This record gives sequence, structure tokens and C-alpha cells, in this order.
Amino acid sequence: MKLYRLKIPTIAHDVIEHLTQEGMIEVTGEGRAEAELDLVAVMEEYLNRDTELREAVREHMSRHSVPYDQYGKIRGQLAGSMGHPTGDDVERFVARQFVENFMISRWVEEVYAEDEVLYRTVMDLLRGHSVDEHLLRDEAREKIKNVREGTVDYELALSHAMREVKKRHGLIR
Repeated sequence: MKLYRLKIPTIAHDVIEHLTQEGMIEVTGEGRAEAELDLVAVMEEYLNRDTELREAVREHMSRHSVPYDQYGKIRGQLAGSMGHPTGDDVERFVARQFVENFMISRWVEEVYAEDEVLYRTVMDLLRGHSVDEHLLRDEAREKIKNVREGTVDYELALSHAMREVKKRHGLIR
């Protein structure tokens, strides 16, 4: 799962809304916005740590003259050493953080569901907000069919097209 900053408030709202409607948690009216902000903070913290990881990877690659094609490998190694989740682990991490937050939040009056039930429900909600990156990339490639693949111009055009596609889908500004 890739988490986009612009989707964070929507995800937080949907999680609190769904769990309260299903009677899994109780959040009073005035605490609802604060409970959502707690979830926003969890996701923002994840993104901040992800930014730190990205910078650490770039620094490591630059310092050790590692070619760019090794980016994923280095990112995985550094993420492991930092204890930072990546890939499919992101959903699980965020879901666990949400459930833990419900237990300690002063804005959540009561938790009625078992941890495992909350976790599975939150996982389903997060998956519902997941963005299919392959579809975005395919849509961007359709926009640049006239540029020869494997060239610098292609990479630049693809990067620009991806940005346009993500903007159109409301993922970035």
C-alpha cells in the first residue's frame, strides 16, 4: 500500500465513521474530529519516517557510489534496520497502530470489539483506499505512446505523465 497525504483525512474519517456505525467503538460527537486527527497523526508519522528512509537511502547510495538500479535493495535493507514497514507491511503496521490508538485515545469513549476484529475491519477499510499503482502507470504510459521507450525523454515524459495522472485522481496537488 502506498499512502498519499491527500487521502489521509478521508481514510481517518472513513475508519472512525465505519467503526462507530458498526458499534465497534464509541466516539462522542465532539471527540469525533479529535479521534480522526489521532489517526491522521499516525499516518503522518509513518510518512515522515518514510521520508527519512528515502533520504537515508539516497545518502547511502551517494556515499558508497551505489548505482540507482540497487535502490530497492538498499531501501529494503535500511528499512529493515530502521524497523520501518514497506510494501504490504504498511497496511498491517497502520492497522495495528490504529487499534492501539483506540485503546489509549481519550477521544474513543469505549471499544466494544475484540482487537482482532478491529484489526481485520481496519485492514479491509485500508485496502478499500488502496491505489492501484499499476493502473496509474498504465494510464500514464498511454499518454506518452509517441515517445520511444528506454530513452531519457521517455523517462522524463513518464514522470510528467504520472504526476498529471496522480493529480487528476486527487492523490497529489
